[in-house]
Order: sequence, then C-alpha cells, then structure tokens
Amino acid sequence: MAQSEPARTGPTPDGTVRRFAFRFDRPFRLPLALLGVRPDTARVEVGPDEVTVRFGPWRLRTPRANVTGAELGGPYRWWRAIGPHLSLADGGATFGSSVTAGLCLRFATPVPALVPGPWPAHPAVTVTVTDPQALRAALVGAPG
Repeated sequence: MAQSEPARTGPTPDGTVRRFAFRFDRPFRLPLALLGVRPDTARVEVGPDEVTVRFGPWRLRTPRANVTGAELGGPYRWWRAIGPHLSLADGGATFGSSVTAGLCLRFATPVPALVPGPWPAHPAVTVTVTDPQALRAALVGAPG
C-alpha cells in the first residue's frame, strides 16, 4: 500500500533523506509491474545535496540546486500520465503511476532520464507521488 506520509531516513538531521512514494492507481498496477515499476521500485528521494527519482528501471539524478521550480498538477489523462513518457511539447519526462495529482520539477540544466546516456536531457520531470504538496515543500522550502 502507498504511503501517505514521506518516510524519513538518514543518519543525522543534517543528512536526512526524505523519501516520497509514488501513488499507484489500481487499474495501472499490473501494466506498470510488467515494466518493473512497483511500489518498492518507485520513489523520489530528496537529500541535502541531491534529488533522485527511481521509477522501476528508470533513474533521474540531479543536484538539489538544479531544481528551479516545482508546480503542482493534475488530474491527468491516463494516456499522458501513466508510465514513462516524453512530452513532445516541452521535452520533459513523466514518471506516472496515477492520474490523481503530481508535481512537475523544473531544472536549470536539463538532465537525462528516459534512456541511458546523456541524451536526451529533459528540462523537467513530472512525478505522481502520494503527497505532491509535501514533496514541493521539501524542495522549495514552502510550508507543507
């Protein structure tokens, strides 16, 4: 079952890594599992210096300072939100497991995510975590 609160891990308060689980809508669990995307393989981690997104076999890693914005979004159409996607409109990546809500992270320097190697690099990524507002607060320091 998806977590409603982010779990905190890390050895000290200074080095705390906050983990945010993805929300999984029931109709999409099996198709995503066939891609290797399950609740135990999908998460966003926000550390003091780095943000990491894991979505099954896909990874995105960037310095925390590279995140320049975080915008709440949703609800989404399933064919635009479920699974790993490339936006033809802006070149952003989507890692989606729910149509309910998500968070779009914008980057100062685009980062790779959908294919191995440095290209293509994406100016943003949308993630459908269980608590997009808490993730936004963790990244931009807004009240949660």
